[in-house]
Amino acid sequence: MNNTGFTFNEIHQQPAMWRKELAALLDAQDEIRAFMHQYLTPETDIVLTGAGTSAFIGDAIEPVMRGMWRNVRAVPTTDLITHAEYLLDAERPLLLISFARSGNSPESVGAVKLANKLCKNVAHIYITCNKNGKLAKDVQGDNVQCTKESNKLLLLLPEETDDKSLAMTSSFSTMLLTCLMLGHIDTLEQDKEMIEKAVKNAEAVIAGYEEQLKEIASRPFERGVFLGSGALKGIAEECHLKLQELTDGAVVCKYDSFLGFRHGPKAVVNSKSMVVYLMTDEEKVMRYERDLVRQVDANNKPVAQVIVISGRDPEMEEVKADLVVKMPYSKAETDFYGIVPYVLVGQLLGYYASLAHGLNPDAPSVSGNIHRVVEGVTIYD
Repeated sequence: MNNTGFTFNEIHQQPAMWRKELAALLDAQDEIRAFMHQYLTPETDIVLTGAGTSAFIGDAIEPVMRGMWRNVRAVPTTDLITHAEYLLDAERPLLLISFARSGNSPESVGAVKLANKLCKNVAHIYITCNKNGKLAKDVQGDNVQCTKESNKLLLLLPEETDDKSLAMTSSFSTMLLTCLMLGHIDTLEQDKEMIEKAVKNAEAVIAGYEEQLKEIASRPFERGVFLGSGALKGIAEECHLKLQELTDGAVVCKYDSFLGFRHGPKAVVNSKSMVVYLMTDEEKVMRYERDLVRQVDANNKPVAQVIVISGRDPEMEEVKADLVVKMPYSKAETDFYGIVPYVLVGQLLGYYASLAHGLNPDAPSVSGNIHRVVEGVTIYD
């Protein structure tokens, strides 16, 4: 198969999409700022929600958003549907931020309806890629980048991010970046340099490491483990799904934090495992990460593949890694925007592992167990 399918193009278009989305948010900055100032008060509960990959956006950014929004939580729509009365406080103001590629999944629409039914004071931000989706159409207007209607704000991403392939790639990363920029909407102009450096990190992964990732993905392994700390744990969560779904489950994957991995999950590591370490470049955190890498290396020889990703030299010469992906710009230069490019490693591994297993990355589910938009879900009153 030639590298001309949807998945290949959607992975590689991400740097361009991020620049395009930054420009769009800057154009709509005044309208977005006015909405945020109206509905974001010290008493407001902020819930980041979505299903599957869209839910992982909230998992990734909740740790960093707490520095900007005090009462923020990531709650999947798949939990809200069944336990909304326990997860939403009807008496407190709610800002529900919904992430959705298509905006048509039953849980996404159902979660919005439940929030409206249960909460006395609710506002919505829809971050979505599909102008024709049910969430986008819930906001009346011209479906421009930013459309506001009373208590609803639609942030419609570039049309190209409505990924046509089964796996979400550019939709995930651009929605993730959009919400991070939303948290700094007042100072977005000043953040342009940091965002551009994060974009250049992504370009460096593609230009400098794609061929090596392709070669590693073609090797025989049956398990994939992705580890990250803080926000990078959420990125590891997305990476584990990309490799698993793009290989139609032929590679079974797991994710965890570095410290959490010791408490039982480490049992999955064997000679048929690929372990990918998404390492921070913050020294206080990296000390714990190095300890875990050294322990796994000492206790599990051989491990099929080891990949290390970081914004600095991990300083573990005694550990033999098959590949060290070094980001050119550090966390100090990219701040929290720097977490976004890490996901490209998982996406590229998934894409090339899919090809190595004889699958079509655009439609890898031979069994038909998974679909681009989830099927078979009935939302009950």
